[in-house]
Amino acid sequence: MTTDAAIRVQGLEKSYKELRVLRGVDFEVARGSIFALLGSNGAGKTTIVNILSTLLRPDAGTVTVDGFGVGAQAADVRESISLTGQFAAVDEILTGRENLVLVARLRHLKGAGQIADDLLARFQLTDAAGRRVATYSGGMRRRLDIAMSLIGNPPVIFLDEPTTGLDPESRLEVHNSVKQLARRGTTVLLTTQYLDEAEQLADRIAILHQGRIIANGTLAELKQLFPPAQVEYVEKQPSLEEVFLAITGHDGNGSNNGNDSGLATTPLTTKEPR
Repeated sequence: MTTDAAIRVQGLEKSYKELRVLRGVDFEVARGSIFALLGSNGAGKTTIVNILSTLLRPDAGTVTVDGFGVGAQAADVRESISLTGQFAAVDEILTGRENLVLVARLRHLKGAGQIADDLLARFQLTDAAGRRVATYSGGMRRRLDIAMSLIGNPPVIFLDEPTTGLDPESRLEVHNSVKQLARRGTTVLLTTQYLDEAEQLADRIAILHQGRIIANGTLAELKQLFPPAQVEYVEKQPSLEEVFLAITGHDGNGSNNGNDSGLATTPLTTKEPR
């Protein structure tokens, strides 16, 4: 574990009565990077995010965010983070600009109008600033939601499955916004069940399976875990999907020798504990 990590998690455990959701999770996230937590529904991704954002107490383990402990220094953690959940938390009656101004005023920031205008420009929403959010597409709503979460310039942002339910074009819009966050120095922890999303966005990827991190590394490092292709002329490079299925015990044909993670190329449907 390095000393300059924006997020550090060691020995994290959490149970809901008899159900053990997290069984000793360890990982860290470097400052200014995008870290993807990849796993099927029910793996415990949202539980981790809720603990990191002080919404849930862990049963065991230590967690620090921006140098603050989530237990003893919860108020400091909340000052350092912003959380965007699986559904856009925007007011559909208000315009895009009014949503941003409202949040800035609630946070007692000066120049709320200028803050709103700057974020609208940053997320390519200036032309829609005066329209009610009810008229926005899914991608526009999600971009506005992310823009709202950045008011106050938090150094760390959690994005919990930010593209769930979006069409491919809207997903691309959100992907571009996430990349822009990291370029500006924001640390992003992204949970997702989309393999291609983790592959395209993340500097590092951790695979969460049955309550444990079973692999953690760059895409290139994870590909090294996949057996080399036995071909005569061309070596096939594994996709992240193939790496994941190999690590979790799947054979790629719907069977996994009794170890069912449920991950597929389409969104998964098993209910995830909160």
